Amino acid sequence: MIFIAEIGMNHNGNFNLCYELIKQAKLSGADIAKFQLGWRDKKGEINQINDKIIKDLISWGKHFEIEIMFSIISENAYEMIKKYKMKKFKIASRTVKENFKLAKKIVNFNCITYVSLGMWDKKKLPFPNNKKVKHLWCKSLYPTFNKDLKQFPKKFTENFYAGYSDHTIGIETCLLAISRGAKIIEKHFTLDKSSNVIRDHALSATPEEFRQLVNLGREIEKKINLNI
Repeated sequence: MIFIAEIGMNHNGNFNLCYELIKQAKLSGADIAKFQLGWRDKKGEINQINDKIIKDLISWGKHFEIEIMFSIISENAYEMIKKYKMKKFKIASRTVKENFKLAKKIVNFNCITYVSLGMWDKKKLPFPNNKKVKHLWCKSLYPTFNKDLKQFPKKFTENFYAGYSDHTIGIETCLLAISRGAKIIEKHFTLDKSSNVIRDHALSATPEEFRQLVNLGREIEKKINLNI
């Protein structure tokens, strides 16, 4: 079971805060702390990540012994990150839909790549038969409510939807996904759900909530493995 703490832009443009976010993600049981590279990154925007910041994030991840991962959302981001020896990458739903050429470039890194399908409207998976690609069921609504989950998978499988990228409020839908076989859970992560700097805070988990998700999720997985 892999738990991804999607920090994204919940640093609110204060990249020094990422140190504490990465630390709390680790203490909450996350396997990966994830950031977005190439989105709202123009001069003066909230997510202007440069090489120094990338190096800091990777260094802080090593210090706290948690893997750092990036969603690659633009060609510039691709050019920036390819010189780093990353173990995994993420492809956002928007990239799969709007820049499939870039998505194929990222997959060609030949690393484990998580692909969210919140905007994918075809029955066939975008990268079938590629064992290093893990497709994640997702709904690209912020937040996602119960009425938006009518097509939520009854069963998650390694060769189709291996996991779930969540935009709901709370952790219950993540736990439902785990009970149905999801092996990868991505949940937005924040230190302050009341912040209104960006919309993601409201649908994120606090460290306490994320820790509860991880603990309950791993117990559910154990019981599934025991065929209880």
